[in-house]
Amino acid sequence: MNFLAISGSLRTGSTNTALLRTMVTLAPKDVTVTLYETLDDLPHFSPEQDKEAVPEAVIKLRALLNTADAAIICTPEYIHGMPGVLKNMLDWMASSGDFVHKPVGVISAGPSDLGGSRAHASLAYTLGILMARLPENASLIVPFIKSRLAPNGDLIDPLLKQELQTVLTALVEAVEHKNQTL
Repeated sequence: MNFLAISGSLRTGSTNTALLRTMVTLAPKDVTVTLYETLDDLPHFSPEQDKEAVPEAVIKLRALLNTADAAIICTPEYIHGMPGVLKNMLDWMASSGDFVHKPVGVISAGPSDLGGSRAHASLAYTLGILMARLPENASLIVPFIKSRLAPNGDLIDPLLKQELQTVLTALVEAVEHKNQTL
């Protein structure tokens, strides 16, 4: 199985990206988690460009999503919502249908006790509109993220490690269920 991991943060040293890097290492032996690291290459969404001359960065992302069995999106919260760059990516994916029925794990992480819960809700809502499958146990809100990671981004919280593994397991089960029903 192939999973595509997308961080909603462009920040160097992002805690959200650190969580996804951890998931790459936690993945079961039969699962490859690929971290998408060129979110900032996507141009601003334009319906005209999506019909006439689709940008190369968009074509590449669509190909990655098309070949992924599942996706994991981890987002910080900016002004009580998901970052604009992440929303821009989702806008580009609307017409391609690459999220339709695709199992997607939704994670938010933040420095407060809310853990980016409003961004989490916004992301889940938008993915629902795109008809992604959001397996119940593939959703995670991570409060106080900075205290759960070492300064270098390594995970130091064993409970969070278990929670990330639960997300991965839920996605594996969703992919297996999807494959059985095809």
